[in-house]
Amino acid sequence: MNVNSPNFSSKTKKSLFRSVVTNLTFWVLISIIAGVLLGHFFPENGVKMKIVGDTFVDIIKLFIGPIIFLTIVLGISGMGNLKKVGRIGVKSLAYFEVVSTIALAIGVAVAYLFQPGKIDKSGLDLQDASKYTNHAAENFSWLQFFFSNFTLQVLLTAIFCGIALNFYKKREQTILVLERFSKVVFTGLKYVMYFAPLGAFGGMAYTIGKFGLETLIPLGKLMLCVYMTMALFVFLILGSLLKYYKINMLSILKYIKEELLLVLGTSSSEAALPGIMVKLEQMGCSKSVVGLVIPTGYSFNLDGTSIYLSMSVIFLAQLYDVHLSFFEILTVIGILMITSKGAAGVTGSGFIVLASTLTALHKIPVEGLAFLLGVDKFMSEARAITNLIGNTVATIIISKTERDFTELNLNPVHE
Repeated sequence: MNVNSPNFSSKTKKSLFRSVVTNLTFWVLISIIAGVLLGHFFPENGVKMKIVGDTFVDIIKLFIGPIIFLTIVLGISGMGNLKKVGRIGVKSLAYFEVVSTIALAIGVAVAYLFQPGKIDKSGLDLQDASKYTNHAAENFSWLQFFFSNFTLQVLLTAIFCGIALNFYKKREQTILVLERFSKVVFTGLKYVMYFAPLGAFGGMAYTIGKFGLETLIPLGKLMLCVYMTMALFVFLILGSLLKYYKINMLSILKYIKEELLLVLGTSSSEAALPGIMVKLEQMGCSKSVVGLVIPTGYSFNLDGTSIYLSMSVIFLAQLYDVHLSFFEILTVIGILMITSKGAAGVTGSGFIVLASTLTALHKIPVEGLAFLLGVDKFMSEARAITNLIGNTVATIIISKTERDFTELNLNPVHE
């Protein structure tokens, strides 16, 4: 077909228009603008939209337990026989924990350095938050913290079930059932996320209507800090790891550019899972390491999500004037080290884990999520891309340390 023909041009325009109007990000953006306008020009009506944003958050919270349980159980059981995978499994988990903890620490450090949540609060009515946090601080105890937290109970139960499942005779059948149930849950989450524009509209209209346009300043600062921190993490931390093995980060990014674009379009690193596994094998990583590290990494090695979670928690603490001591900051990192492992590379999962983290923390009001709802979708792309790059680097590093890496080949084979 002649690319200059009117027919081609017409089809291209229709295809472009269709891709735009069916893109969830487009509608979230429209909803945010509509929410800002309603909240600014009709603040009383904007405040009434609170129920819309709150309802969306409440529905999302219903998915917390099932998603955390399924991702953790399938992540651990996906390693197969623990004795058989032994050294690689332990090495992978150790690597995941160290690198994701570095990501959490960097997120906290940058959030404290740039303080995106610090603004003039003369026009903000956040007194209720101080009452909430003071009450929580006075009555805090580790025993009560554990027994009153459904999230942590689910996490620990999932860990034990995942380990036990590796020794169960009907392991394969059980995993098959759990995978089918997981697909149902994530399909449900997928359809719920279609209502994200409504949630974003309600959250933004309420925020602007009640607190004014001043709230857009910290949200913009948070987005800038998140993107900057993830770029810093990819090129400084992950880039240094690759450089140790004489591999250039830019070369790797160029090699997986198709997968990165797919993730950018879907906001889900899981969408690129089949392709990235094939390319890593073609690159030189062994099939056994790829088969173990990539699927496990999707539950245990979410660097982008870790950065986003830590920065968002500190952002909300600053916004609500919640003072966190050094011990409490370590507690936040400790909680996130656990809850971040419950986030799969699926659109909306980062928001779910953030909700579960705030619930488990009992320090910052969960209602603070209304501030993040409007911009969460626009940070999900950065999270998903960083997660994909993190798991790609993890597979290369583990293969290198196992001396199970053939000669580096950065010329993808197209079948």
